[in-house]
Amino acid sequence: MTGDTRSDRRPADGSPVARVCVDVPLAHLDRPFDYLVPADLADAAVPGTRVKVRFAGQLVDGWLLERADASGHTGRLAYLDRLVSPEPVLADEVARLARAVADRYAGSLADVLRLAVPPRHARVEKEPHVPPTPPAPPAPPEAAGWRAYPAGPAFLRALTEGRPARAVWSALPGEDWPTRYAEAVAATVAGGRGAVVVVPDARDLDRLDAALTAVLGPGRHVGLSAALGPARRYRAFLAARRGDVPVVIGTRAAMFAPVARLGLVAIVDDGDDLHAEPRAPYPHAREVLLTRARLADAAALVGGYARSAEAQLLVETGWAREVVADRAAVRARTPAVAPTGDDPQLARDPGAATARLPSLAWAAARDALGGDAPVLVQVPRRGYLPSISCAECRTPARCPHCAGPLALPSARGAPACRWCGRTAAAYACPECGGRRLRAAVTGARRTAEELGRAFPGVPVRTSGREEVLSTVPGGAGLVVATPGAEPIADGGYGAVLLLDSWALLTRADLRAGEEALRRWLAAAALARPAAAGGRVVVVADGALAPVQALLRWDAAWFAARELAERRELGFPPAVRMASVTGPAEAVADLLAAARLPDAAEVLGPVPADGEKERMLVRVPRARAAALAEALHAAAGTRTLRKAADPVRVQIDPLLLF
Repeated sequence: MTGDTRSDRRPADGSPVARVCVDVPLAHLDRPFDYLVPADLADAAVPGTRVKVRFAGQLVDGWLLERADASGHTGRLAYLDRLVSPEPVLADEVARLARAVADRYAGSLADVLRLAVPPRHARVEKEPHVPPTPPAPPAPPEAAGWRAYPAGPAFLRALTEGRPARAVWSALPGEDWPTRYAEAVAATVAGGRGAVVVVPDARDLDRLDAALTAVLGPGRHVGLSAALGPARRYRAFLAARRGDVPVVIGTRAAMFAPVARLGLVAIVDDGDDLHAEPRAPYPHAREVLLTRARLADAAALVGGYARSAEAQLLVETGWAREVVADRAAVRARTPAVAPTGDDPQLARDPGAATARLPSLAWAAARDALGGDAPVLVQVPRRGYLPSISCAECRTPARCPHCAGPLALPSARGAPACRWCGRTAAAYACPECGGRRLRAAVTGARRTAEELGRAFPGVPVRTSGREEVLSTVPGGAGLVVATPGAEPIADGGYGAVLLLDSWALLTRADLRAGEEALRRWLAAAALARPAAAGGRVVVVADGALAPVQALLRWDAAWFAARELAERRELGFPPAVRMASVTGPAEAVADLLAAARLPDAAEVLGPVPADGEKERMLVRVPRARAAALAEALHAAAGTRTLRKAADPVRVQIDPLLLF
């Protein structure tokens, strides 16, 4: 680096060289740069602090990674411009993790550190800090709840003893998963180590927070979530970084949380797409946590009602052990599940193949309401009629201005475009000229309206994007919810109706079947056991594999089947796949510059958003690191040449089609 113009500065006596990660979003600059530590900052400029440095003539932010006695740079070094704060916010373990995540996802260290360390909040940082008196380690928790799973008590003992046990847990129907996770965390803390638990959303975070407070006691954990706001989030982050608490829970913002003596990383429902970070380099919380477990020699827990193909791969490779209940316990806890599209049901009700609410589903709801029990109705789409078509020829109704899909917001509302917002009150079908419209997809609000007419006098509640209910009373009532927004009913639901299954199963998505089963299991788990009258009706063909897995409550079988099919077809997680998206010339330029592994297979191009295109690169898992390194180096070559058009590189994206 060029020298500092202030001649009165002299370097620190000990370890005068600071290695700094500069916060510059250019791939070819993804390496530490050496600076001199001035004598006046010798004590305060410690690894992990934020600094300001001169870089290419500009004053930029940076993270001080380490101090060294000498530099390999042969020229004159510049001094650190100043210290932003003496607070060492970047822990050594998190810095190593960030580097590993950047390498795994073909990204830059600076991009990962922006995700790992929240923005500084000066007022919070300056608040008086009195280190709390460390409480005595809690007693190991009772393993009563884990005894339903033969390997459960042994897993808790391993956590208490500090052994790096790794488990893939399949929860039973009606399981109190927040308490089970809290017990696993308490076992870890009893052994003198810390824990990080990541959940999909704020509602799950609230449930886990309450369970941890009950099991572990107050003051031993903090929650991290982007929804907390800058001050509260930074205060919680500092509490963890300073070692005031041994446990951090949160949404994906917590996957990099600094925890001293990390003993356990855990993730809830790893198949939920909320765990995927939408910012570069697009890491998935599951992969970040598993990387932490490997680097820190910590235990890991991947759990939920469903099981992803990625979790199944952990079991089949021996990296983790499955923690499941025996079939007798599953049968005792499972509600009675019935499809409407199997042969016996079609023989009794020929209209079940086309009816939205077949007689079996209607009867299940009627019986549950008659028994003073609530009924849950899961609808895949929110809104009133989110998709409509011509009533005469069934042609999808599209906006005459932008060709976007039309939707009906309410019973008396005019059709409106979901893209540009224009109304189409005088809509006429371009194919047949018809002016009548029909529902192509029925939303939650329309479903609630229809059920209210079918069961007069029964209260109807909706839970979805506008308002998500956490709980509902246990008496007779109808709850219409979109997937992920199902509230918990006191005493469980008497019936759960899973409508419009085709909307989930026919998505053009590699994970369509896996996602459908995940959503169905989450809803069905809220029903009462069959012995208590609980019923689940899925409006689908009983021969379909996801429906079979639901009938038997066997997520492991379906995950093994999915993984086997993906191995045969060459899809993740059986292989490592990268998506390269951008203008056609830019994509071709990056791939031409990339020294791809010999085993790499390039697929495409296919159209992407706007006028962009997408190419896929597939390699065996053994060549995953080489693929990421090649793509990152090619991105660096383009930024060095100051290529104008950006290209987005994603490793193992959730959406491949």
